[in-house]
Amino acid sequence: MLGKKDSLVVGLDIGTTKICAMVGQRRGEGVVEIVGIGNAPSKGLRKGVVVNIESTVQSIQKAVEEAEMMAGCQIRSVYAGISGAHIKAFNSHGIVAVKDGEVKESDVQRVVDAARAVAIPMDREIIHVFPQEFILDDQDGIKEPLGMSGVRLEAKVHIVTGAVASAQNIIKCASKTGLSVRDIVLQQYASSEAVLTPDEKELGVTLIDIGGGTTNIAIFFGGAIRHTAVLPIGGNHITSDVAVGLRTPVDPAEKIKQQYGCALSSMVSKEETIEVMSIGERKLRLVSRQALTEIIQPRVEEIFHLVHREIVRSGFEDLLAAGVVLTGGTASLHGIEEIAEKMLNGSARRGIPQSVQGLVDIVGSPIYATAVGLVLYGLRQESGGWISTKRGMVGKVRTRMREWFSEFF
Repeated sequence: MLGKKDSLVVGLDIGTTKICAMVGQRRGEGVVEIVGIGNAPSKGLRKGVVVNIESTVQSIQKAVEEAEMMAGCQIRSVYAGISGAHIKAFNSHGIVAVKDGEVKESDVQRVVDAARAVAIPMDREIIHVFPQEFILDDQDGIKEPLGMSGVRLEAKVHIVTGAVASAQNIIKCASKTGLSVRDIVLQQYASSEAVLTPDEKELGVTLIDIGGGTTNIAIFFGGAIRHTAVLPIGGNHITSDVAVGLRTPVDPAEKIKQQYGCALSSMVSKEETIEVMSIGERKLRLVSRQALTEIIQPRVEEIFHLVHREIVRSGFEDLLAAGVVLTGGTASLHGIEEIAEKMLNGSARRGIPQSVQGLVDIVGSPIYATAVGLVLYGLRQESGGWISTKRGMVGKVRTRMREWFSEFF
């Protein structure tokens, strides 16, 4: 797969603000060693969707070359993340009769196929089918029905769909740099693989991945994914607010946000000041840090207001005992955990990649949650570590990739 070391897996996080290529290999059960990482500014995406092929190709190439140099290998295939407002998800249900009175792998596959047999528009494609639970002869809450006796098997699943064109553009950008895409993975699901614990998924938790152009939400309960959503708002909107409010160019505004930004004005002293560059001239002026926070806070509150609306819509608002986990670049903003707790009525923590060895000092940040998660997802796929219902889908995924690929070649 990767030249010298075929045990390596590569995750390609194609984000609105940065593109990250990460190389990892398995180190024991559930532990990944990161051996290479490459970053490049993302110029060709808007709100998580490719809008300029050539710019995206150049950024991918730069990130991949950097990762190759650090890992000492040649990268030929990747697991790529997908996001954007075009992502839509819903829950579905399927029922089949069990042959021979005992549940076999073929029965599990048939019931999942029955659940995914729903009408979707021609311009959309199923990206994931996540089994939530199985029901055997009215006995619900079954996670692995193989070998059990019964006559009627039901499956509840969460289906994620995306625009075919958006997925094709990701594959096209990768192919132009000489890479093949082994699978396309929903970004917040990848992030959840890296930052959530099994206990959190069981008790009920909301993952909020706040990137540059989008905020990605995934709600887990009972160990399974129950609701996903993508909001077309993120850290770039905060940066834009800072640039307009302080009358400063966008690049300095981003640096000011990262260095001095705070999401909660009560946490900032009124006497504290910062230096701000004016537009059109190099002259610096002093501005109160409180004024900066008063620009940032309303936008952060808007993001969490929209998140809260999605949590209510999911129907799991009162069942999320583990609260919320914040990840993505904007999760590094000072005071964001406090404002999340206040607006979402629950505990909040910052999610950083877990069970990671190797370049821990670099990847131990919310910024790299998706990239690490893509590597973990890839390693699990390569080793056949999915439960039976997912293993049967690997062939279909590869076929789907070939179909999407062939449509523009």
